Amino acid sequence: MRKLVVVAAVLIATVVSEGLLWAQQHQGQGARILFVTQSAGFRHRAVTRRGGQLAPAEQAMQELAVSSNLFRVDCTQDVRRDFTPENLANYQIVMFYTSGKLPIPKDTLDWFLQVWLKQQGHGFLGVHSATDTFKDYQPYWDMIGGTFNGHPWNANSRVTITVHEPNHPICRPWGQEFEIRDEIYRFRNWQPQKVRVLMSLNMEKTALKAPYHVPVAWVKQYGRGRVAYISLGHRVDVWQNPKYRQCLLGAIRWLLGLEPGSAQPNPELSAAEEQKAKQAYQKAQARK
Repeated sequence: MRKLVVVAAVLIATVVSEGLLWAQQHQGQGARILFVTQSAGFRHRAVTRRGGQLAPAEQAMQELAVSSNLFRVDCTQDVRRDFTPENLANYQIVMFYTSGKLPIPKDTLDWFLQVWLKQQGHGFLGVHSATDTFKDYQPYWDMIGGTFNGHPWNANSRVTITVHEPNHPICRPWGQEFEIRDEIYRFRNWQPQKVRVLMSLNMEKTALKAPYHVPVAWVKQYGRGRVAYISLGHRVDVWQNPKYRQCLLGAIRWLLGLEPGSAQPNPELSAAEEQKAKQAYQKAQARK
């Protein structure tokens, strides 16, 4: 009997170790994500590979894949090789932490936007400088919702973010409001009538005032596809933040349809935030 117990324990330990190894190798049985971190413009430290190692953002996504056991992520900085219709057929979500005009042929990019995403109903997750990508190509910025227009709040800025929908899976880790040190974008080609804003810069509680709304995260329906964008992620330490990782996981779960969350546009919220920002700016100017 004792021998049988020992044998059983060995077998269990073997199965567990093999299971852990499988999880590390395959990162879950569910969805596959292609994480594109190629830079054709400014290259962020978070997506800079050194010494043959994955970049910090790529490592974070690999770790999130293993810990969640929900998806597998493949990282690429070679869109000529990997961003093709044949390869994209293997993925449910494409994630961009990119910049500039990537060397993707126009017909491939159009197919990705109009067929893979809009007609076939896949998911797109953009983080930080994904809005600084193809910013002169209207079909792309029409998909993502806006384009980078500078960052008055630089990487060392301590800012307050208002969470408009705390129960949305993207927002749930943050609560009603939070402070963070990160670079915050403002946008042009902004289309509040097409997106649902989930988080915004709180202009009243942020030192540098500006008389306009600064959205920080939003989602939208794009044909049969879904789009989520989160502007946070400039700093490497943000990618180590457990709440940021859970925010990304919430976005992935939402894109896959595993958790509910409205994508109904809320332009009235943007209008209200714009008014608040103008009032905060005017008050600050009057005190000078």
